Amino acid sequence: MFLFSFCYYKVIHDRKSDIEIEGKKDVTIDDKTLEVRKRRRLAFLDLLIEVQKQDPSFTDEGIQEEVDTFMFEGHDTVAASLTMALYLIGRHPKVQTKIQEELERVFGDDRKRFVTSDDLQELQYLSCVMKESQRLLTPVPFVGRDLAEDTRIGGIDVPKGTNIFISLIMLHRDPKQFPEPEKFDPDRFLPANSEARHNFAYLPFSAGHRNCIGQKFAVMEQKVVLATVLRKFKITSLQKLDELKLASELVLRPVDGVQVKFTRRP
Repeated sequence: MFLFSFCYYKVIHDRKSDIEIEGKKDVTIDDKTLEVRKRRRLAFLDLLIEVQKQDPSFTDEGIQEEVDTFMFEGHDTVAASLTMALYLIGRHPKVQTKIQEELERVFGDDRKRFVTSDDLQELQYLSCVMKESQRLLTPVPFVGRDLAEDTRIGGIDVPKGTNIFISLIMLHRDPKQFPEPEKFDPDRFLPANSEARHNFAYLPFSAGHRNCIGQKFAVMEQKVVLATVLRKFKITSLQKLDELKLASELVLRPVDGVQVKFTRRP
């Protein structure tokens, strides 16, 4: 851990030196909203350094913690989501067939072409599968919040400043919003079936001002990986759902891994 911290601080220090050499950047930051007003995009680390110039209380340690959040939380959650999605697809051959039919409509018989942004927009059923996977096996099973004001929850008065935790994995099993909640059914997320659903019934990336800042990138990343894998391989899961040993930590993960067989498609 010490080595990682040393490397991060060195990267931050070196980048600050580079910025000084490059000259003053055309960036101003609104003190109230911290909205960046600029004529060109900044790299994430550069943006944090600019914020520090405006607010010296934002230390190098604070910069490191922000980078840690993006690097490690983004890595673990996406890996968990892909693992569970591949497992569930491998458990449901009819779903897998529908995905591959959609992939063939978009890509034809070309299994080597890179996935583009336009392709991702066309993969609507794959999006439904991903959403249903994240509903049933939610990558981040709970979120915590500090109450900013006195609140009444379920008939109980909860005072300001209380730490509360919301179980997303239980929220996603509300039978009023998701009939037969233990069933894997991607059709739940077809527009005709989901438009009347409560806006906060499904929150794999949380919600509000502190929702996942990287959710759009995470969704795009997962779709690219799944589309690439499923164009080339048939997936067969070798375990039943109740045979998986799942640990509900910061990220939902299988304790002993997941047994999945990959067979190259003809």
